[in-house]
Amino acid sequence: MDEYKDKMEPSTEEVKEEQYSLSDDRRVKVLSPGALVAKRFFRNRLAVTGMVILVAMFLFSFVGGILSPYDQDQKFYRIDSQAKDYAGVIKNEEYRYTINDPVLFKSSVHAQALKAIIQKNDKFEYDGNSYSVEKIGDVDAYTVSSGGNIVGIASKELVNASVEGETLSFDFTLGAFNAYAKGDKAFEAEGKKYSLGEDDVITDSSGTEKAYISQYIVRPVMSDVFFSREFKNELIDSVESGQDSFKYTDADGVEAEYILKYDAGKKSWSVKQEIDTKVFDTYSAPSKKHWLGTDRNGMDMLTRLMYGGRISLIIGFIVVFIESFLGIVMGGISGYFGGWVDGLIMRIVDIFFCIPSMPIIIIIGAAMDAANLPSLTRIIYLMLILGFLGWAGVARLVRGQILSLREQEFMTATEACGIAPSRRIFKHLIPNVIPQLIVYMTMGLGETIILEATLSFLGLGVRFPFASWGNIINDVNDTFVLTNYWFIWIPAGVLLLITVLAFNIVGDGLRDAFDPKMKR
Repeated sequence: MDEYKDKMEPSTEEVKEEQYSLSDDRRVKVLSPGALVAKRFFRNRLAVTGMVILVAMFLFSFVGGILSPYDQDQKFYRIDSQAKDYAGVIKNEEYRYTINDPVLFKSSVHAQALKAIIQKNDKFEYDGNSYSVEKIGDVDAYTVSSGGNIVGIASKELVNASVEGETLSFDFTLGAFNAYAKGDKAFEAEGKKYSLGEDDVITDSSGTEKAYISQYIVRPVMSDVFFSREFKNELIDSVESGQDSFKYTDADGVEAEYILKYDAGKKSWSVKQEIDTKVFDTYSAPSKKHWLGTDRNGMDMLTRLMYGGRISLIIGFIVVFIESFLGIVMGGISGYFGGWVDGLIMRIVDIFFCIPSMPIIIIIGAAMDAANLPSLTRIIYLMLILGFLGWAGVARLVRGQILSLREQEFMTATEACGIAPSRRIFKHLIPNVIPQLIVYMTMGLGETIILEATLSFLGLGVRFPFASWGNIINDVNDTFVLTNYWFIWIPAGVLLLITVLAFNIVGDGLRDAFDPKMKR
């Protein structure tokens, strides 16, 4: 009996539990609507996966850009050996003219003098003037005289100044040719004495090199470059010996290699200089310094991807915010007031649905190119345009929801209490539409990011120096880059894909969580 009695008597814990009322919070756990939605959402493993991906993308874009040791527009360089056009060499087979009297020995007289030399005539008449032609020694050079004065020289060899910027007088050139033709070792010009030594080098009385005589014409590609006689001699010796290249050390001790290439059609040699040049480190392969390599501007690809994600996400959120703000205001007014207000706003919505957004955006992008707008201003205009063109869908959604809510009892109560229409719309109606708006906005974010990437790929969106995933992928316009440099476009494409996919997955999860008919 004692055992039976013990079994029948309630324990202390049971007595304590019986003392709780049914409305006691310790006995009945009530979930708020927000907690219930969250519970449904986190039961969806796929939606949670999408949320984790989005958090990772936000950390990668916003925190990663801060932690990166590089800036988004920081350029990297490398030392590269390049062959650049440096000079042209011609062996002079035609007569060149040194002018003393530009009136009597003008270009038309040059042709007559050449004709007389070819026909071996020592005289000719032209334009009422008599000219005489006389050969200078045994070299292929002639003086042209008129009225007893030498007006010019025609020669296949040239007297070149050894000092940069120095101009040789006609008397000096004539004296040098006379000494060179006769084999003299010295000559006098303008009251000064000069010597003609080895390699046909002319020096003054102090031994300073003044000029030299050569049949080769060496012209630099850059007008501000002057070739010393030593360089020309080395170049000419290499040409005459048929070498393909030679090395030369200049007065500053810098050694460079020069490549010679003969052009049979022009009967000339081109000279390319092999020098170490500081160039952009373009399209370098992934390395310890640059984990994803560098782009065509020599910028770190991983850093560009971080900042590109930041720009793409910011544009997506701001555009969706603008769309939602305009759509909520217009849809709320249309759904609440109805009548002619509803008709007018819905016709405006229909017009926006009929607007060909992409052609308009392309035209505006071309106009911004023509106006040469700064990159930041261009981004602001892009967000405003996309937001202004995309609010119609939100307005129609809000209007439909409000039409079904405005006739319910709580709205009748607000009207009976004398609450102002604006407060009824934005305090009582709009909050009841928020769940549907959240789903719509989440899915709209992915669409906006894709649209921005498309415009940037076409060159109509974000411009350098700012990065976005779209203009990073723009590099694949070059087929060579597409096939050889995978690290330029595949990472940006993958990030774009998984981010938009994650937004869509999260949107589906939110839609299921907000649905009151969803199975628990």
